[in-house]
Amino acid sequence: MKKIFLFSFTIFLYFLANFYTFYHIYSLLSEQSIILKSIFFLLVFFLPSSFILFLLFSKKLSLTSATILYKISTSWPVVLLYSFLLFLVYDGLLLLNKFGEFIPENFFNNNYGIILILCLVVCIGFYGYRNYFNKRRIYLKLSTNKKLIKPLKIVMISDLHLGYAIQGNELKSWINKINKEQPDLVLIVGDIIDTNVKPLQHFLLEKHFKKLKSRLGIYSCLGNHEYISGITESIDFIKNAGIHLLRDSSILIENSFYIVGRDDRTNSSRKPLNELIKDIDSSKPIIVLDHQPYHLEESELDQVDIQFSGHTHQGQVWPISLITKFIFEKSHGYLKKGNTHIYVSSGIGIWGGRFRIGTNSEYVVVDFLQDSTQN
Repeated sequence: MKKIFLFSFTIFLYFLANFYTFYHIYSLLSEQSIILKSIFFLLVFFLPSSFILFLLFSKKLSLTSATILYKISTSWPVVLLYSFLLFLVYDGLLLLNKFGEFIPENFFNNNYGIILILCLVVCIGFYGYRNYFNKRRIYLKLSTNKKLIKPLKIVMISDLHLGYAIQGNELKSWINKINKEQPDLVLIVGDIIDTNVKPLQHFLLEKHFKKLKSRLGIYSCLGNHEYISGITESIDFIKNAGIHLLRDSSILIENSFYIVGRDDRTNSSRKPLNELIKDIDSSKPIIVLDHQPYHLEESELDQVDIQFSGHTHQGQVWPISLITKFIFEKSHGYLKKGNTHIYVSSGIGIWGGRFRIGTNSEYVVVDFLQDSTQN
């Protein structure tokens, strides 16, 4: 019941923000032609409901049409967010100006403020789009007090969200970055797929994964978007891409260390972490892949050496990043709990509109070695 109320309240706020934003923009059209006003009202109805239309009709549309609708419908919330916030500031200044005119009155009367806000939103969007393509290389040097036969170079990525927006060219550029690192091991921490396997199959994206070079292989766990995309189809794609999927399972590599991949918490029947590791040799290093970074204390209690997670995207844009920081114990970055290293990635890809404002996309390079004091 609580979730239903929260969802309903969120939808209410979303449409209220749309009304507030369009109300301000309409002031620019008071002396415009009926044709321009008609286009405006079409946008008023289309843009707020465009993602609903995508969900309802994407499978019936051509791939090109579905891609266009997806990009519009998932970019609009970002445009709306900054328009809404800037119009709030505008109205606040208008109210304050009534108590003492510190801004010339014609700034408000001639709609200069509205025009300035729309220009600022365009600039913010342009910056966010460009910044999305700036993939940060995060380097970590992590050690374990357990015996590790030889040091490992690991590249970890999460939240690729391949689909209608992110396709072959981007994926190839990511693979090139990873291959330049010459890793021993590549780990993918869920959300390889965005909303539907169909565009991945159409563009044969599985063939690109086969160009990844890793001495010990490529391993992945499931994310919530694999369930959104259809779990059976998602698993088939991952396996066809040559990725070793660990779904509530573990594997011993070179008789040296374990990788444990958890099913996503979308599956309420997934196994507890302590059950997954109860039969493995805890004297060897353990690396856990768990897409959503909840209950981080479990890894510490179960003597896990490294946990990699993703999911949060660090909020993608400010101020949503403040909300994810409030929800999660660690919404992004490195955390150490006892002897357990935890890293929550903001993701190499993104959901929806490709904007990074106040956050960055990233890939993580880890040198994992035995603590020299244990030799």
